[in-house]
Amino acid sequence: MKMTNDEYRHYSDSHQPRSKCALNAAKAFLVGGLICCIGQVILQLYLGAGLDKQAGAAATSITLVFLGALLTGLGIYDRIAKFAGGGTLVPITGFANSMVAPALEFKTEGLITGTAAKMFIIAGPVIVYGITASVVYGLILCIIG
Repeated sequence: MKMTNDEYRHYSDSHQPRSKCALNAAKAFLVGGLICCIGQVILQLYLGAGLDKQAGAAATSITLVFLGALLTGLGIYDRIAKFAGGGTLVPITGFANSMVAPALEFKTEGLITGTAAKMFIIAGPVIVYGITASVVYGLILCIIG
């Protein structure tokens, strides 16, 4: 069967599954936004309980990390991530998931060589480069101002 490049491209395009990019982006946007709205509700609860804005923000971050880790441990966060895709990666709950998931995956290898060693396999580079960037920015700020 002889085909030109254009005929083959048309044939190939007609048999490709259609992209669900718009649907996936909408799900990611909605779920990521919902996580952020839940964080805002938690912040408002802490502010209503008498914490100042800085302490409330810290308590909210801690609460969201805890909830992300808990939902990962219960297997719920993975189902949410399967539905929402990248919408679960951006908020701070994604950081908790990236710490807990490898730890759970390697727990059969033991507490030290499994859970503890693999806990920072994904989050470790983020922490290292985050700290390095903050030191560099701090030094620049110290020199400039």
